[in-house]
Amino acid sequence: MVGLGTTWLTLSYGAAFGAVSIGPWTAWPKNGTREIDPYARAAIARSGELPIGSGDGIAFMARADSIGRLLDGNCDVLVSGVTPQARFWTLTLYNRRGLLIGNSINRHGFTSQEIVRRADGSFDIIVAPRARSGNWLPTNGVDSYLLVLRLYDSPVGLATRAAREVPMPAITVQSCT
Repeated sequence: MVGLGTTWLTLSYGAAFGAVSIGPWTAWPKNGTREIDPYARAAIARSGELPIGSGDGIAFMARADSIGRLLDGNCDVLVSGVTPQARFWTLTLYNRRGLLIGNSINRHGFTSQEIVRRADGSFDIIVAPRARSGNWLPTNGVDSYLLVLRLYDSPVGLATRAAREVPMPAITVQSCT
């Protein structure tokens, strides 16, 4: 029973084997390779997700802000800074079960081609329940959510040993209702 229980917990909440963490962002670069660990393989088979292949890019996930507070859909959260070098990137908002959060404007994320940036290439994205000017992602007031930053055609990943030194956007809670 203990073995079945721990297996269920591992498949439901994930295991951090081979994880690369940079601030609040975590990636599993081996998930898209033959070297994937058996727990990650089982979790992917259970969820039906298709991981990014190591030759295509890498996906980073954030469940908390830069100081460790879980992301709350009733708070205004600022995602700011720059991303690592990549030909293309996306930032997408999901609920805890990994589903897109429905909203009236059908805005679920941003891409590197549509984001409004400052002159130095940095950006600000506000993730909040109420409309904001600029780059805004609506949370619809969900209890909690996660952000997924996918970097395509990027040197960051399995072959990169300096992954912890790459610039990643900061995540800061601004205010909560």
